[in-house]
Amino acid sequence: MSLAAFLAQKPLFYDKIDYERFPRIYTSIKEHFVLPKVVHIVGTNAKGSTGRALAHLLYKSGKNVGHYSSPHILKFNERIWFNGSDIDDETLEIYHLKLQKYLDKSSSEALSYFEYTTLLAMLFFCDNCEYIILEAGLGGEYDATNVFDKELSIVTPIGYDHEAFLGKSIKAIATTKINSVRNDLLLAKQKEKEVYKIALQRVDKIGKNLYLAQSYLEDEMYEKLFLHVKKLEYPSFLIDNFATAFCAYALLGYELDIKLLEGLKLFGRCQKVASNVTIDVGHNPMAAEALREHFSQRQVNLVYNSYNDKEYERILQILKPIIHQVEILPIENLRVVEQKKLLDVLEKLEIEYKIFDKIKEGEEYLVFGSFSVIEKFLKVYKV
Repeated sequence: MSLAAFLAQKPLFYDKIDYERFPRIYTSIKEHFVLPKVVHIVGTNAKGSTGRALAHLLYKSGKNVGHYSSPHILKFNERIWFNGSDIDDETLEIYHLKLQKYLDKSSSEALSYFEYTTLLAMLFFCDNCEYIILEAGLGGEYDATNVFDKELSIVTPIGYDHEAFLGKSIKAIATTKINSVRNDLLLAKQKEKEVYKIALQRVDKIGKNLYLAQSYLEDEMYEKLFLHVKKLEYPSFLIDNFATAFCAYALLGYELDIKLLEGLKLFGRCQKVASNVTIDVGHNPMAAEALREHFSQRQVNLVYNSYNDKEYERILQILKPIIHQVEILPIENLRVVEQKKLLDVLEKLEIEYKIFDKIKEGEEYLVFGSFSVIEKFLKVYKV
Protein backbone atom coordinates (compact mmCIF):
# COMPACT_ATOMS: atom_id res chain seq x y z
CA MET A 1 0.00 0.00 0.00
CA SER A 2 1.35 3.43 -0.95
CA LEU A 3 2.15 5.99 1.73
CA ALA A 4 -0.72 8.25 0.65
CA ALA A 5 -3.24 5.40 0.83
CA PHE A 6 -1.84 4.24 4.17
CA LEU A 7 -2.02 7.70 5.75
CA ALA A 8 -5.51 8.29 4.36
CA GLN A 9 -6.72 5.54 6.71
CA LYS A 10 -5.51 7.45 9.76
CA PRO A 11 -7.39 10.42 11.22
CA LEU A 12 -5.43 13.65 11.47
CA PHE A 13 -6.94 14.62 14.81
CA TYR A 14 -7.87 12.76 17.99
CA ASP A 15 -10.05 13.60 20.97
CA LYS A 16 -7.78 11.50 23.19
CA ILE A 17 -4.15 10.51 22.80
CA ASP A 18 -2.46 7.37 24.15
CA TYR A 19 0.80 8.83 25.47
CA GLU A 20 2.35 5.43 26.20
CA ARG A 21 1.90 3.96 22.72
CA PHE A 22 4.60 5.80 20.79
CA PRO A 23 7.44 5.39 23.34
CA ARG A 24 6.64 1.67 23.55
CA ILE A 25 6.63 1.16 19.77
CA TYR A 26 9.75 3.30 19.24
CA THR A 27 11.64 1.30 21.88
CA SER A 28 10.79 -1.92 20.02
CA ILE A 29 12.47 -0.67 16.79
CA LYS A 30 14.98 1.80 18.24
CA GLU A 31 17.95 -0.26 17.03
CA HIS A 32 17.19 0.87 13.45
CA PHE A 33 17.59 4.57 14.32
CA VAL A 34 21.19 5.77 14.61
CA LEU A 35 20.57 9.38 15.54
CA PRO A 36 22.71 12.31 14.42
CA LYS A 37 22.62 15.52 16.48
CA VAL A 38 19.01 16.51 17.21
CA VAL A 39 17.78 20.01 18.05
CA HIS A 40 14.28 19.79 19.49
CA ILE A 41 11.89 22.75 19.19
CA VAL A 42 8.78 23.21 21.32
CA GLY A 43 6.57 26.26 21.85
CA THR A 44 3.30 27.84 20.78
CA ASN A 45 4.44 30.16 17.99
CA ALA A 46 7.53 30.61 15.81
CA LYS A 47 8.58 26.93 15.79
CA GLY A 48 8.42 26.70 12.00
CA SER A 49 10.29 29.89 11.11
CA THR A 50 12.89 29.42 13.87
CA GLY A 51 13.47 25.80 12.89
CA ARG A 52 13.70 26.52 9.19
CA ALA A 53 16.10 29.40 9.80
CA LEU A 54 18.39 27.17 11.90
CA ALA A 55 18.21 24.36 9.35
CA HIS A 56 19.04 26.84 6.60
CA LEU A 57 22.04 28.24 8.52
CA LEU A 58 23.48 24.75 9.04
CA TYR A 59 22.81 23.76 5.42
CA LYS A 60 24.52 26.91 4.12
CA SER A 61 27.49 25.97 6.31
CA GLY A 62 27.89 22.73 4.39
CA LYS A 63 26.09 20.36 6.77
CA ASN A 64 23.53 17.73 5.80
CA VAL A 65 20.41 18.89 7.60
CA GLY A 66 16.83 17.72 7.96
CA HIS A 67 13.92 19.77 9.26
CA TYR A 68 10.72 18.07 10.40
CA SER A 69 7.69 20.34 10.76
CA SER A 70 3.91 20.10 10.75
CA PRO A 71 1.30 20.42 9.52
CA HIS A 72 1.73 20.93 5.79
CA ILE A 73 -0.10 23.43 3.59
CA LEU A 74 -0.35 21.94 0.09
CA LYS A 75 1.53 18.65 0.10
CA PHE A 76 2.72 16.19 2.75
CA ASN A 77 6.31 16.42 1.46
CA GLU A 78 6.59 19.89 3.04
CA ARG A 79 6.92 18.23 6.46
CA ILE A 80 10.27 16.63 5.61
CA TRP A 81 12.84 19.16 4.38
CA PHE A 82 16.38 18.10 3.53
CA ASN A 83 19.24 20.34 2.39
CA GLY A 84 17.06 23.07 0.95
CA SER A 85 14.24 21.03 -0.61
CA ASP A 86 11.17 19.04 0.37
CA ILE A 87 11.57 15.28 0.18
CA ASP A 88 10.48 13.73 -3.13
CA ASP A 89 7.71 11.16 -3.59
CA GLU A 90 10.02 8.32 -4.59
CA THR A 91 12.17 8.67 -1.46
CA LEU A 92 9.05 8.82 0.70
CA GLU A 93 7.86 5.51 -0.72
CA ILE A 94 11.25 3.88 -0.19
CA TYR A 95 11.29 4.82 3.49
CA HIS A 96 7.62 3.95 3.94
CA LEU A 97 8.38 0.39 2.79
CA LYS A 98 11.48 0.30 4.97
CA LEU A 99 9.51 1.37 8.05
CA GLN A 100 6.76 -1.16 7.31
CA LYS A 101 9.37 -3.93 7.51
CA TYR A 102 10.42 -2.83 11.00
CA LEU A 103 6.90 -2.46 12.42
CA ASP A 104 4.58 -5.35 13.18
CA LYS A 105 1.07 -5.07 11.76
CA SER A 106 -0.62 -4.09 15.02
CA SER A 107 1.89 -1.31 15.72
CA SER A 108 1.66 0.02 12.18
CA GLU A 109 -2.12 0.22 12.47
CA ALA A 110 -2.11 1.67 15.99
CA LEU A 111 0.24 4.59 15.29
CA SER A 112 -1.45 7.93 14.68
CA TYR A 113 -0.83 9.94 11.51
CA PHE A 114 1.66 12.19 13.30
CA GLU A 115 3.38 9.32 15.10
CA TYR A 116 3.88 7.32 11.92
CA THR A 117 5.15 10.28 9.92
CA THR A 118 7.53 11.19 12.74
CA LEU A 119 9.10 7.73 12.52
CA LEU A 120 9.17 7.98 8.73
CA ALA A 121 10.97 11.32 8.78
CA MET A 122 13.45 10.22 11.44
CA LEU A 123 14.28 7.03 9.56
CA PHE A 124 15.18 9.07 6.49
CA PHE A 125 17.06 11.68 8.48
CA CYS A 126 19.10 9.07 10.36
CA ASP A 127 20.43 7.76 7.03
CA ASN A 128 21.22 11.17 5.55
CA CYS A 129 21.78 13.90 8.14
CA GLU A 130 24.39 15.34 10.45
CA TYR A 131 21.71 17.47 12.14
CA ILE A 132 17.97 17.08 12.60
CA ILE A 133 15.84 20.09 13.49
CA LEU A 134 12.88 18.37 15.08
CA GLU A 135 9.71 20.38 15.63
CA ALA A 136 7.19 19.10 18.17
CA GLY A 137 3.55 18.79 17.20
CA LEU A 138 1.09 20.36 19.62
CA GLY A 139 2.74 19.19 22.83
CA GLY A 140 5.93 18.91 24.81
CA GLU A 141 6.79 16.17 27.28
CA TYR A 142 4.26 13.73 25.79
CA ASP A 143 4.85 14.62 22.15
CA ALA A 144 6.04 11.84 19.86
CA THR A 145 9.15 13.87 18.99
CA ASN A 146 10.25 13.85 22.62
CA VAL A 147 11.39 10.21 22.65
CA PHE A 148 14.57 11.01 20.72
CA ASP A 149 17.84 11.98 22.39
CA LYS A 150 18.75 15.62 21.79
CA GLU A 151 21.75 17.89 21.54
CA LEU A 152 19.83 21.05 22.39
CA SER A 153 16.25 22.11 23.17
CA ILE A 154 14.73 25.38 21.95
CA VAL A 155 11.57 26.79 23.49
CA THR A 156 9.91 29.40 21.28
CA PRO A 157 7.28 31.87 22.57
CA ILE A 158 4.59 30.17 24.65
CA GLY A 159 0.97 31.33 24.70
CA TYR A 160 -2.55 29.95 24.65
CA ASP A 161 -3.34 27.18 22.15
CA HIS A 162 -4.54 23.55 22.27
CA GLU A 163 -5.79 24.07 25.83
CA ALA A 164 -7.80 20.84 25.73
CA PHE A 165 -4.52 18.89 25.63
CA LEU A 166 -2.05 21.25 27.28
CA GLY A 167 -3.97 23.01 30.04
CA LYS A 168 -5.98 26.16 30.61
CA SER A 169 -3.24 28.40 32.04
CA ILE A 170 0.14 29.65 30.86
CA LYS A 171 1.72 27.82 33.81
CA ALA A 172 0.17 24.50 32.74
CA ILE A 173 0.98 24.98 29.05
CA ALA A 174 4.56 26.11 29.70
CA THR A 175 5.17 23.31 32.21
CA THR A 176 4.18 20.50 29.86
CA LYS A 177 6.20 22.02 27.02
CA ILE A 178 9.31 22.75 29.07
CA ASN A 179 9.18 19.36 30.78
CA SER A 180 10.33 17.97 27.42
CA VAL A 181 13.76 19.50 28.07
CA ARG A 182 16.40 16.98 29.14
CA ASN A 183 19.49 18.93 28.13
CA ASP A 184 20.68 22.53 27.62
CA LEU A 185 17.81 24.91 26.95
CA LEU A 186 17.72 27.93 24.66
CA LEU A 187 14.73 30.09 25.56
CA ALA A 188 13.38 32.51 22.97
CA LYS A 189 12.08 35.93 24.00
CA GLN A 190 8.81 35.41 25.86
CA LYS A 191 5.77 37.61 26.33
CA GLU A 192 4.60 35.70 29.41
CA LYS A 193 7.07 36.32 32.26
CA GLU A 194 6.03 33.14 34.04
CA VAL A 195 7.72 31.10 31.31
CA TYR A 196 11.17 32.30 32.42
CA LYS A 197 10.57 31.07 35.96
CA ILE A 198 9.41 27.64 34.77
CA ALA A 199 12.40 27.32 32.43
CA LEU A 200 14.83 28.16 35.23
CA GLN A 201 13.19 25.63 37.54
CA ARG A 202 13.51 22.97 34.86
CA VAL A 203 17.23 23.43 34.16
CA ASP A 204 17.96 23.63 37.90
CA LYS A 205 16.16 20.31 38.36
CA ILE A 206 18.04 18.51 35.58
CA GLY A 207 21.41 20.24 36.09
CA LYS A 208 21.66 21.80 32.64
CA ASN A 209 22.26 25.30 31.24
CA LEU A 210 19.70 27.97 30.35
CA TYR A 211 20.49 30.43 27.56
CA LEU A 212 18.31 33.47 26.82
CA ALA A 213 18.06 34.32 23.13
CA GLN A 214 17.14 37.96 23.78
CA SER A 215 20.49 38.67 25.42
CA TYR A 216 22.87 36.04 24.06
CA LEU A 217 24.05 37.73 20.85
CA GLU A 218 26.23 40.80 20.60
CA ASP A 219 24.42 44.08 19.87
CA GLU A 220 26.08 44.24 16.47
CA MET A 221 24.45 40.97 15.44
CA TYR A 222 21.00 42.15 16.51
CA GLU A 223 21.51 45.29 14.44
CA LYS A 224 22.45 43.20 11.40
CA LEU A 225 19.34 41.08 11.86
CA PHE A 226 17.19 44.21 12.11
CA LEU A 227 18.61 45.63 8.89
CA HIS A 228 18.26 42.27 7.09
CA VAL A 229 14.58 41.94 8.04
CA LYS A 230 13.89 45.57 7.12
CA LYS A 231 15.60 45.22 3.74
CA LEU A 232 13.49 42.19 2.80
CA GLU A 233 10.30 43.81 4.21
CA TYR A 234 9.76 40.90 6.56
CA PRO A 235 7.52 41.36 9.63
CA SER A 236 9.46 42.60 12.65
CA PHE A 237 8.65 39.50 14.74
CA LEU A 238 11.03 37.52 12.54
CA ILE A 239 13.94 39.42 14.10
CA ASP A 240 13.40 37.52 17.34
CA ASN A 241 12.90 34.22 15.51
CA PHE A 242 16.09 34.65 13.50
CA ALA A 243 17.95 35.74 16.64
CA THR A 244 16.90 32.50 18.35
CA ALA A 245 18.10 30.51 15.32
CA PHE A 246 21.48 32.29 15.36
CA CYS A 247 21.83 31.66 19.10
CA ALA A 248 21.25 27.96 18.54
CA TYR A 249 23.73 28.00 15.66
CA ALA A 250 26.36 29.57 17.93
CA LEU A 251 25.64 27.12 20.74
CA LEU A 252 26.25 24.28 18.30
CA GLY A 253 29.74 25.69 17.84
CA TYR A 254 29.56 27.75 14.65
CA GLU A 255 30.63 31.30 13.79
CA LEU A 256 27.85 33.76 13.04
CA ASP A 257 27.47 35.34 9.60
CA ILE A 258 24.36 37.27 8.56
CA LYS A 259 24.97 36.30 4.93
CA LEU A 260 23.98 32.73 5.78
CA LEU A 261 20.34 33.87 5.90
CA GLU A 262 20.37 34.69 2.18
CA GLY A 263 18.01 32.46 0.21
CA LEU A 264 15.90 31.46 3.22
CA LYS A 265 12.31 30.67 2.25
CA LEU A 266 9.45 30.67 4.78
CA PHE A 267 6.33 29.21 3.21
CA GLY A 268 3.15 30.61 4.76
CA ARG A 269 4.81 32.70 7.47
CA CYS A 270 3.54 36.24 6.82
CA GLN A 271 4.41 35.61 3.16
CA LYS A 272 3.49 38.01 0.39
CA VAL A 273 2.10 35.93 -2.49
CA ALA A 274 1.01 39.01 -4.48
CA SER A 275 1.59 42.74 -4.19
CA ASN A 276 -1.61 43.09 -2.14
CA VAL A 277 -1.96 39.59 -0.59
CA THR A 278 -0.23 38.21 2.51
CA ILE A 279 -0.79 34.68 3.82
CA ASP A 280 -0.06 33.54 7.36
CA VAL A 281 -0.68 30.09 8.84
CA GLY A 282 -1.02 31.42 12.39
CA HIS A 283 -4.19 30.51 14.25
CA ASN A 284 -3.94 31.70 17.85
CA PRO A 285 -4.03 34.98 19.81
CA MET A 286 -0.25 35.34 19.91
CA ALA A 287 -0.05 35.10 16.12
CA ALA A 288 -2.89 37.61 15.81
CA GLU A 289 -1.03 40.10 18.01
CA ALA A 290 2.09 39.80 15.85
CA LEU A 291 0.04 40.45 12.71
CA ARG A 292 -1.74 43.42 14.27
CA GLU A 293 1.63 44.98 14.95
CA HIS A 294 2.87 44.24 11.44
CA PHE A 295 -0.19 45.81 9.77
CA SER A 296 -0.63 48.58 12.34
CA GLN A 297 -0.43 51.34 9.73
CA ARG A 298 -2.79 49.66 7.27
CA GLN A 299 -6.32 48.31 6.93
CA VAL A 300 -6.78 44.85 5.43
CA ASN A 301 -9.55 42.65 4.18
CA LEU A 302 -9.18 39.60 6.41
CA VAL A 303 -9.83 36.38 4.50
CA TYR A 304 -10.70 34.17 7.43
CA ASN A 305 -12.18 31.06 8.94
CA SER A 306 -11.47 29.08 12.09
CA TYR A 307 -11.72 25.72 13.74
CA ASN A 308 -14.33 25.48 16.46
CA ASP A 309 -11.74 24.79 19.18
CA LYS A 310 -9.81 28.00 18.50
CA GLU A 311 -10.32 31.33 20.27
CA TYR A 312 -11.80 32.99 17.20
CA GLU A 313 -13.63 35.70 19.12
CA ARG A 314 -10.48 36.74 20.94
CA ILE A 315 -8.46 36.56 17.73
CA LEU A 316 -10.92 38.77 15.84
CA GLN A 317 -11.00 41.22 18.73
CA ILE A 318 -7.20 41.48 18.59
CA LEU A 319 -7.23 42.02 14.82
CA LYS A 320 -10.18 44.43 14.77
CA PRO A 321 -8.04 47.63 14.65
CA ILE A 322 -6.51 46.56 11.31
CA ILE A 323 -9.63 45.02 9.73
CA HIS A 324 -11.55 46.83 7.01
CA GLN A 325 -13.85 43.84 6.65
CA VAL A 326 -13.75 40.08 7.17
CA GLU A 327 -14.23 37.91 4.09
CA ILE A 328 -15.19 34.41 5.17
CA LEU A 329 -13.54 31.61 3.20
CA PRO A 330 -15.63 28.41 3.45
CA ILE A 331 -13.55 25.30 4.22
CA GLU A 332 -14.68 21.68 4.23
CA ASN A 333 -13.62 20.30 7.58
CA LEU A 334 -15.53 18.70 10.43
CA ARG A 335 -13.67 20.91 12.89
CA VAL A 336 -14.64 24.23 11.31
CA VAL A 337 -16.75 26.58 13.40
CA GLU A 338 -20.42 26.81 12.46
CA GLN A 339 -20.86 29.83 10.21
CA LYS A 340 -23.70 31.20 12.36
CA LYS A 341 -21.44 31.23 15.42
CA LEU A 342 -18.76 33.08 13.49
CA LEU A 343 -21.27 35.60 12.13
CA ASP A 344 -22.67 36.17 15.61
CA VAL A 345 -19.18 37.02 16.86
CA LEU A 346 -18.52 39.38 13.95
CA GLU A 347 -21.80 41.19 14.62
CA LYS A 348 -21.04 41.36 18.33
CA LEU A 349 -17.65 42.92 17.57
CA GLU A 350 -19.23 45.22 14.97
CA ILE A 351 -16.92 44.02 12.20
CA GLU A 352 -18.27 44.17 8.65
CA TYR A 353 -18.21 40.86 6.80
CA LYS A 354 -19.06 39.05 3.58
CA ILE A 355 -18.32 35.70 1.95
CA PHE A 356 -15.01 35.78 0.11
CA ASP A 357 -15.36 36.12 -3.63
CA LYS A 358 -12.14 37.31 -5.22
CA ILE A 359 -9.09 39.47 -4.76
CA LYS A 360 -9.69 43.03 -5.91
CA GLU A 361 -7.02 45.39 -7.17
CA GLY A 362 -6.34 48.37 -4.97
CA GLU A 363 -7.28 46.55 -1.73
CA GLU A 364 -4.95 44.76 0.68
CA TYR A 365 -5.68 41.23 1.90
CA LEU A 366 -4.49 39.12 4.81
CA VAL A 367 -5.34 35.41 4.59
CA PHE A 368 -5.28 33.96 8.10
CA GLY A 369 -6.96 31.50 10.46
CA SER A 370 -5.47 28.04 9.95
CA PHE A 371 -3.39 25.90 7.63
CA SER A 372 -6.68 24.78 6.04
CA VAL A 373 -7.62 28.36 5.17
CA ILE A 374 -4.25 28.93 3.49
CA GLU A 375 -4.48 25.59 1.66
CA LYS A 376 -7.97 26.35 0.31
CA PHE A 377 -6.99 29.87 -0.72
CA LEU A 378 -3.86 28.78 -2.58
CA LYS A 379 -5.56 25.86 -4.32
CA VAL A 380 -8.74 27.61 -5.41
CA TYR A 381 -7.92 31.30 -5.74
CA LYS A 382 -4.85 31.77 -7.88
CA VAL A 383 -3.00 35.03 -7.25
